[in-house]
Amino acid sequence: MCAGTCGIIGASMLQIENLARRYGESIIFQQVSLSLAAGEFVALLGESGVGKSTLLNCIAGLDRPDAGRIVLAGTDLATLDDDGCARLRRAQVGFVFQAFHVLPHLPVVENVALPLLLLGRPRAQALRAAEATLAAVGLAGLGARWPAQLSGGQLQRVAIARAVVHAPRLILADEPTGNLDPDTAATVLEVLRRQVSEAGAACLLVTHSAAAAAVAHRVLRLTSSGIVAPTAP
Repeated sequence: MCAGTCGIIGASMLQIENLARRYGESIIFQQVSLSLAAGEFVALLGESGVGKSTLLNCIAGLDRPDAGRIVLAGTDLATLDDDGCARLRRAQVGFVFQAFHVLPHLPVVENVALPLLLLGRPRAQALRAAEATLAAVGLAGLGARWPAQLSGGQLQRVAIARAVVHAPRLILADEPTGNLDPDTAATVLEVLRRQVSEAGAACLLVTHSAAAAAVAHRVLRLTSSGIVAPTAP
């Protein structure tokens, strides 16, 4: 793990300034500021209920903050309506969830191809790209299988493949190893780290795991009053 600015190899992909989110009278978080650069892998720790998943949802345009500013790949999200956020998210963001969210009624290759199909890519081209991405995450030859035929670790690699197949500029990973055993979790994190490095994307990894955070260039902690300085997990 590197501290400070180690691992920053490109221009800013994400800029957050003084973000705040409330539910009713309750403050979830406030004064959250963060910058991620191309090629940078940042782990975000925090107590349960402090709003880590809510922060990811705000960054992706799935939720709206009550105050502050989010600039993603040069676009201020406050200037976009819901449809605009959806278009930006499809083109620029890859999301990896703890619960995989792999669609059970689609073969693995079609699950991975879905972001490209939503962007209007020709089906044959999208499927070829999905097969290549599956190979890159160690799942070559498994594209025709159904999700129910795969292990948890394999499903998480499918989720990573789906998140990166369209070459997003930002990858958001929400507890992607929370349901996995330590060996499988290490494999999944290595796949994610390698994909981020090779694609030159920025990645924000939300986790409770010190082992998961150890793969990051920086480790930050979210509190109700903002993000504290980098700290070892």
